[in-house]
Amino acid sequence: MQLTKKQIERYSRQIILKDIGPIGQEKLSNSRVLVVGAGGLGSPILMYLAGTGIGNLGIVDDDKVHISNLHRQVLFDTSNIKKSKSKIAFLKIKKINPNINVNYFKTKLLKNNINKIANDFDILIDGSDNFKTKFLLNDYCIKNKKILIVGAINKFDGQILTFNFRKKNSPCLRCFYQSIPSDELLNCESDGVIGPIAGIIGSIQANEAIKEILKIGKSLCGYILIINTLNLDFRKIKLNKREKCICN
Repeated sequence: MQLTKKQIERYSRQIILKDIGPIGQEKLSNSRVLVVGAGGLGSPILMYLAGTGIGNLGIVDDDKVHISNLHRQVLFDTSNIKKSKSKIAFLKIKKINPNINVNYFKTKLLKNNINKIANDFDILIDGSDNFKTKFLLNDYCIKNKKILIVGAINKFDGQILTFNFRKKNSPCLRCFYQSIPSDELLNCESDGVIGPIAGIIGSIQANEAIKEILKIGKSLCGYILIINTLNLDFRKIKLNKREKCICN
């Protein structure tokens, strides 16, 4: 797809980057990314991917906006309370960038609908708040050789993992968690969460997606990035592929 004059003007500040250029921008405009969860992580992911010019975005979320969401879910405002997150996210993303294709799915991602929803997307980004969805995405992406970028937040902490199942040496989420953990580890309702950690983790997830599309920089695949905002600690830990894992 050749860039139009308006696209060149809109994306000019990133097109001048030597690692992107017009060819890279065309790759971004032709890419297909599905974001699962339009909340704390999904908000910055969607906003930055739309701004970057990801040509085809999908949004999956079955929840409605609650007043307790607003301190961290920056796509929404007070007037959106009790309205569908996925629909409001769709409308706001189209305002940020009306030139991209955006589809929204007002449903929970399940084993019986994931293929229908995710089949046309190359990169899946996890912004969910439960491990069942994260493991569903993991297993689907292994089977279909897609790229998965996982994020999680709790209190002042966050984690990011990138899995590129087009590569034979990529570990998976089950190499890190050998059994599905309790969702209490992600329970913002009981544990609390500081708003900016959602913006930090979600923004890095968006950045990782852009890097994977353009094949630039050093991939996070094979590592876990752990961030603590209270002490401002950033740690990158090696994640090895487990011998008796389903990804082997």
